[in-house]
Amino acid sequence: MIDAWANFFIAQCGASAALLGLLFVSVSLNLGKILALPILPDRALTAMLLLLAVLLVSSFMLIPGQPIAADGIEVLCVGVAVCGAAAAMGVRGVRAARPELRGKFINSLLFSEIATIPYLVAGMLFLFADAAALYWLAAAIILSFLKSFMEAWVLLIEINR
Repeated sequence: MIDAWANFFIAQCGASAALLGLLFVSVSLNLGKILALPILPDRALTAMLLLLAVLLVSSFMLIPGQPIAADGIEVLCVGVAVCGAAAAMGVRGVRAARPELRGKFINSLLFSEIATIPYLVAGMLFLFADAAALYWLAAAIILSFLKSFMEAWVLLIEINR
């Protein structure tokens, strides 16, 4: 079942590792501005965690001969960690935001959860050996990339306007 997806996971593993490294360097270039606003470090961490989740999950999927149940447990663990961390940081951002900006932070929190919940669904489906798990995992990966790109845009472009 997973063998047919090997090329997909290889591509995601490489892309996420490269983007995570670039984001790390980019954040370090704007570190003073990011640290000056108390909400931005969490946004940077969220972007990095989402890319790390893609890297970890893609790496786990490439382990040869691993039982499907092990894939499910690994994906669930990553999903719980990233979903929980993104929720905690998102709620902290909503609470810290000025009232006129709270709507934007609520939207950001919702998108973080929309990006991470498919990891949980995929993990559960892997435990039941359901082939749909791979499609949920692909959705999680794509949404994670999209959300991390949105956060990176804020950290690298919007912060300098």
